[in-house]
Amino acid sequence: MTPAINAAKKAKIAFEVLEYDHDPAAESYGEEAAQVLGLNPDQVFKTLLVSLSGHKSNLAVAVLPVSHKLSLKAIAKAVGAKKAEMADPKLAEKTTGYVVGGISPLGQKKALPTVIDASAEGLTRLHVSAGRRGLEIALAPADLATLTRASFSNIIA
Repeated sequence: MTPAINAAKKAKIAFEVLEYDHDPAAESYGEEAAQVLGLNPDQVFKTLLVSLSGHKSNLAVAVLPVSHKLSLKAIAKAVGAKKAEMADPKLAEKTTGYVVGGISPLGQKKALPTVIDASAEGLTRLHVSAGRRGLEIALAPADLATLTRASFSNIIA
């Protein structure tokens, strides 16, 4: 059981956990999950951490489809920061309590400003990491937003 799954259970929301054998040679964790589980890549979302300049929080979480790239300008604007850049992977792991490739937006050690790409609003459910490589959790975008206190914004490049 991961902190992400525990957070979903505690909130008593509807969710499904999907597990697959992660290939350590996979170049993209999210794309691997979509392919192995037979899911639409536009419904599998990756969790990225960004470092912020000009914001009270030094980090923020971006949740976006694995089929797209993050717009650093858009995420900075969405959280009200002057600038955003990709966070150092070791800092991301230390702050969230998860390893890169298994970082979930749910159950992180520290609550961070979180933005989910607006494309999620049109979905009935999306898939995000459940807290380790090879483990995905499917849930409603609104439930994800509630549990992470996230906002929706266009953050893809």
